[in-house]
Amino acid sequence: MTEPDRRRPVRADYVAWRRLTTRWADDDVYGHMNNAVYYELFDTAVNAHLIEASGVDIRSLSAVGVVAETGCRYFREIGFPAPVDTGLVVEKVGRSSVVYRIGLFQGDADEAVAEGRFVHVYVDNTDGPGDRGVRPLPDEIRAVVVPLLR
Repeated sequence: MTEPDRRRPVRADYVAWRRLTTRWADDDVYGHMNNAVYYELFDTAVNAHLIEASGVDIRSLSAVGVVAETGCRYFREIGFPAPVDTGLVVEKVGRSSVVYRIGLFQGDADEAVAEGRFVHVYVDNTDGPGDRGVRPLPDEIRAVVVPLLR
């Protein structure tokens, strides 16, 4: 097993970009963005890319990605009112899973303020919620995540 890259990520490490706005409610009592909001940004960056790049309603596919694992490395505080630039890259594409890394940037800095790791595992979507079995990545998803591999 290889040792993960622990350096602070920079903008050049990411492939797809999206700018997200921050909200007053995103900041906590200490005046910086609440930790849970970072995960909302990761989720939005990944799923917005999948929807826009594939051109389909990902919720209607026969298999949908559910979050199986997340993580975040924090490097400095961010918060309202400045927007957040999200950079997206794919670390691994498996038979039924995708591992994403999402960098968060605020302002003109080249170094990330945080980096998230987000794992989607694809499960059956034909019977609705419940005991869903693992399924292969839909072709529509594979087509838009493979170009993000680094």
